[in-house]
This record gives sequence, structure tokens and C-alpha cells, in this order.
Amino acid sequence: MLLGLAYRILGSRADAEDAVQDTFLKWQAVDREAIEAPNAWLTTTCTRRCLDLLGNAHRARVDYVGAWLPEPIPTLAVAAAEDGALIADSLSTAFLLLLERLSPKERAAYLLHEIFDTPYAEIATMLELKEPACRKLVSRARANLQAVEERHAPPRERQQALLEAFRLAITEGATTRLANLLSAEVRLSADGGGKVPTLLEPLHGLEEVLAFLVSRLRGYWSNYQWRETDINGGPGFVMHREENVVATVTFGYDRSGQTTDIFIVRNPDKLARLTL
Repeated sequence: MLLGLAYRILGSRADAEDAVQDTFLKWQAVDREAIEAPNAWLTTTCTRRCLDLLGNAHRARVDYVGAWLPEPIPTLAVAAAEDGALIADSLSTAFLLLLERLSPKERAAYLLHEIFDTPYAEIATMLELKEPACRKLVSRARANLQAVEERHAPPRERQQALLEAFRLAITEGATTRLANLLSAEVRLSADGGGKVPTLLEPLHGLEEVLAFLVSRLRGYWSNYQWRETDINGGPGFVMHREENVVATVTFGYDRSGQTTDIFIVRNPDKLARLTL
């Protein structure tokens, strides 16, 4: 549970694992017999550590080269300790990007209350705020996120059809099926972190995105090995060449089931924890 919370706050599995490890070390050192509510203590300690790390992460993203996307994470990495209905909603790349709009404390308060069902009184203690202030944080976060639209996930079979159409467009240059599944305003974002060649700015619009897939990606990706897997709460691709993971692909959707976003992560630092 702590890993899932930390990952959603930070958008980085590496940083989330650091936060959980730091929490564990403090747990080892504390007098546990004096702790009346271990779960609350652990969540409080982890949340506060995440807020410290989030401040550093935001400063680093100011100088980030190109689009920043969350580090991809296999759904199973956090699914065991969580309600399955929450997985797709709050692990999706689109939702994690929406969280970037929030202040650190808005982000923590929203996740704790809306995703992990933590009472406001406990959140107030964790964030060292008054309870009314926590309620305002969550209310502002709700309004800012407009989460109902952005967190929609279409039926599994439609997502599967998208994967097949995307693969067909790259490997064979056939885009008709994919075009029917993409929004006219679809956006393609790619994160290389300045470490590998990729787009520096997102592409917008159906025609521009399809042209990029066929004229650019097809030449590089048609010979990659494709592995379908559940990543960030939904079906996606892990691309690899021989034994090296070279990219992940995830998607975002609107209420009608049309695909509004294609997210490609190429930054090798963010792919290092994915295994084949």
C-alpha cells in the first residue's frame, strides 16, 4: 500500500521505493510498543517523506529535456495490496499527469482521501494542518483535476482492439483501424529525458500523429519485440530489442472510449526496473 501511495504522489517508482525504504528504516529504529496505530504511523511517515522528495523532483523537472512522463510501472507491482477497482483509475499515465497540476499537499490530501479512503482527521495529522484546511485541499484538487472525464477507462475489449491496431500501424503501415479508435484531437507525448532521440514537444491531431507513426516510428520499431502487458493500470506495450527494454506505450481515453493520448517512455533510467 505504501508503494502505491508513494508512486502516485511522486510519479517515480525509484523515488517511491526510496520513500518506502526510508519509512522502513525509521520503523526499525522506533519504539513500536509506543505506537498505538501502526498503519497510521507508517502512512504518515511515508507521506511526509514523499512530500520532501516531491519538492526536489519538481525542481529537477524545471530543467528536464522534453516532455516529462511518469515512470512506467507494472500494474501487478502495486495491485496485491489494493482494491482492483482503483487500479486503472489512479495508476493511469493520464491521471498521474493530472496530479502534476496540484500542489504537493493538495496531491497528498487528494490521494489519501479519494483513493485510500483516509479520514480527514487522520490526513490533518499527517499533513500537520487543521481538518477544515484538509477539506479545502481536497475540494480544490477535485475541481482542478476534473477527474470524472480524465479517469475514464473503456471496456477491456476496446483497449485490446487499440493495441492490435497500434501494432498494425507500426509494423505494416496500415492506419485505418487505428484512425477509427483515435480522437481527432489525439496527442502523442514521448519522454526520452535527453538521453535518447525522441520528440521534444508533443504532437497534436490525428493526421500529424498517424504520419509520425508511419513515417518515423515504423522504421525504428517494426523490428522490435512487442510484449503486451498490464502497465499503469491498463493494457500497454513493453518494447524490447534482444534483452533490453527500449520503450513503453500506454494510452489515455475520453468518456466515449476514443483514445486521446499516446504516451511513449524511452528514457532508459525510467525503464531500468522493467523486466522481460
